[in-house]
This record gives sequence, structure tokens and C-alpha cells, in this order.
Amino acid sequence: MNVFYQSKSIWIKIIMILIGITMPLWLSPEQVGLTQMMADLRQNPTGNTLMIAAFILVALNTIRALPHYIGALLLGDELGYLFNRPWLKVIVPLVIIPLVYACINLYNPVNYHFGGPAILLLMAILLLHVLGKGRLRPILKTFVLAQLLLGFQWLDTVVMLTAFGFGGGAFSTELKSIAIDIGFGGTLSFYSLLLCSIFLINALVLAFYLASSEQKWKITQDLTIARGEAVASRSGREALHLVHDLKTPMATIEGLNSLIQLKTTDQDIQKYTENISQSIRSTSEMVSEILYDEKKNWCTIKRLIQYVRSNKLSDADITFDFPLEADPEIEIYINKIRMTRVMINLIDNACDAVEGMTEARVTIHTQAKENGVWLGVEDNGKGMSKKEQAKIWNPGYSTKKHPGVGLTFVKNVVKDHNATLTIKSEKGTGTAFWIHLPKERVRNEHTNH
Repeated sequence: MNVFYQSKSIWIKIIMILIGITMPLWLSPEQVGLTQMMADLRQNPTGNTLMIAAFILVALNTIRALPHYIGALLLGDELGYLFNRPWLKVIVPLVIIPLVYACINLYNPVNYHFGGPAILLLMAILLLHVLGKGRLRPILKTFVLAQLLLGFQWLDTVVMLTAFGFGGGAFSTELKSIAIDIGFGGTLSFYSLLLCSIFLINALVLAFYLASSEQKWKITQDLTIARGEAVASRSGREALHLVHDLKTPMATIEGLNSLIQLKTTDQDIQKYTENISQSIRSTSEMVSEILYDEKKNWCTIKRLIQYVRSNKLSDADITFDFPLEADPEIEIYINKIRMTRVMINLIDNACDAVEGMTEARVTIHTQAKENGVWLGVEDNGKGMSKKEQAKIWNPGYSTKKHPGVGLTFVKNVVKDHNATLTIKSEKGTGTAFWIHLPKERVRNEHTNH
């Protein structure tokens, strides 16, 4: 529920609904001249005045209904996504819209009729969710809903639909009564049905076009992501082959170094060859970690940070801070190469977040607690909303031009280490990613491997 109260977008939709409730207070029939026109129509009924009054009535009803219909539609989508309950997308509008009519009728002397158009619009909202199947974004649904709203409002002025719950309001009833009295009922109904059909057809065409465009955009995004992953996969395979081929010359170097150790008694040479052996073992471990995801070794925090420093932190426009609180000699059981790539990915994201800022800062944390070791990357950038935080874990989501696969990689590597990844972010204050390595993967005594 805390997420609910902090979401600005949710409050915007609630405000739209409240505006819809108060619309009759500041957009009344008197203000648009409808009351005066109806008085003139009663005294001197003519077909032209009747049609103008019908246009004004439909426009007024549409404008006053738009805020709470769109607000209820978008609020349902927002809550359904936020709580991962798709049924909320339908239930929220079905509950809120009748309540809005009830609230208006509590204070408004002119009865707001909840009739045929309102019921048809609720059914249209249901169909938009069922038939859309996620192909229409909420903002695109509002364009379709506006067209449907305008079309259905014309049904209130169709004389023969009165018995079916259409046009039960005071102005609609009086307008149709005058049309019948002057023999204009058929003409009014014809033009109303014609205009209704035009707007409904336009809504269907718009919905089909937007759904097709949205689907095409998603397919293009998927292809871009697939293409990027294919390139990365091909490059990865080539790199793995190259790394694998390093084993042969390394084995040769190790064999020759062993022969030198056997054939010499010179202490200095023995010392040099021992250093060579240590370097070979270290390189062999690195090769194994690159080749095999599951390969892990004990690595000091100090050594991991050194790897991160050597692979990143060259941006002259960004200040990098290292308030490393954990003992640098604490060892963690990790795949050093992959964990280094994780840290670099997080640092890259942090650098993107502070790009262009005058006091751009990225902070790399290490903390040792009773439940394990925490590695953190924090920035002082623009931050993210709760909705954005939920989206960043989706494969392909990116605020940059390249495919968004970085955080997916980060999440997978963290999972492979039986660790957890959390995010803390607020709009305007920055973002912090924290990797928690459990105490089972941490040891305090330093052992030379």
C-alpha cells in the first residue's frame, strides 16, 4: 500500500475522477447556452434549432464524462499492473463509473441518468481489455474510448431507443419530446444514428490501427533484442574459443617453467620461476571462470574491487567514490570475472543516470554484516518511479538506444551465486543497487590459493 500512496501517476488518475465528479459545478447547461436554447426551442420550435441543441447537448455530456471515464480506465490499468491483478483493469472502471454518477446526483439538481450509453461504454471497456490482449497501451485506449463516448452519447437523442434506457435525462427527454411534437423525431433519430455510426466506425478503425502499430513496434523491438543477443552470443562463442585456445600455450609455459626450476639452483631464478607459476595459476583460474559459469573461487573484496577499477572508472566527467566499509581481506566465493561484469554493468547504468549532471557522482560500496557481504553501486541521478523499477527487470527494457539486456545478465549472475539483488530509488534523489552475498559465501580468514 505504501507504493500506492507514493505513486504520482495514480493520484493524477484519482484527480481526473474527482474532476469528473465536480464537472457539473463549473460546466453547466446554463454556461454553454443550452438552457436558453431549450427555452427558445419551446417557444419557437424549428428543425435547425433542434439539431443545434442536440449537438450542444451531446458535446456537453461528452466533455463532462471524459475525465472520470478516462480516469477510471487508466486507474484500473495502473492498479492491475501495480498489483499484478489483471482483473482490476475491468473491476475498477465497473465500480468507479456508477459511483461517480451516484455522487453527482447527490448534489446536482439535474438528474444524471445512468442509462444505455454508460452501460455500452462499460461493455466497451471490458472488450478493450479482453480483445486488446495487451496490444494497446493505456494511453492509446483513451483515444479509442473518447471516440466511443462521443458516438454512444448520440444514442441518447434517438427517439425509438427511449424505451431501452437511452436519453432518460431531463434535457434529452425534453429534446426528443419537442422533436416528436414538430414532426422531426425521425430526422433527429436518423442524424443521431448516422453520427453515432461514424464515431463507432472511426473508433474501430483507430483501435485496429493502433493495435497493429503497437504490435509492429513490439515485433521490431523483439527483433532488435534478438539481433543484439545473437551478435552478443556469436561474439561470446568466439571469445570462448579464443580463451580455450589459451590453455595450450599456458600449458607449454608451465611445463618449461617447471623444467627451469628443476635444472637451476640459482635462488633468484627459483624466485622468478615461482612468481611465474603463481601468475600461471592465477591466469588458469581466470580462464576457467570465463569458460565455465559455475566455476567459482575464493576472492578477497580488495581483489574484486581492483578488477572493477581496472575495467572501468575512466570517465573524466564523473566522480567515483569508494567508501569501502568492509575489511578488504574478507573473502567471498564468486566467479570473479562474471561478478566483475555485474559490477561494471551496474556502474554503466549509474553513469547513464548521471550523464550531463554538473556534480555527477557514482559511489561503490562494500559492507560486511552478520548476514553476509553487501556490494553496492549508487548514483545521484534522476532516480526512478516505482513503475520504472518494476519494468527494468523485463528483458529488452531500456531507456537507451541499445537493447536492454544488462540488468537481465546481472540478475542471472546474482541468482547463480545464491545472492539477492535489491534496488532503492526515488525520483530526484538517485538510485542504489545492492548485491547481498549470504554468509555461507563469506569467510574472514585469508587463505592463499
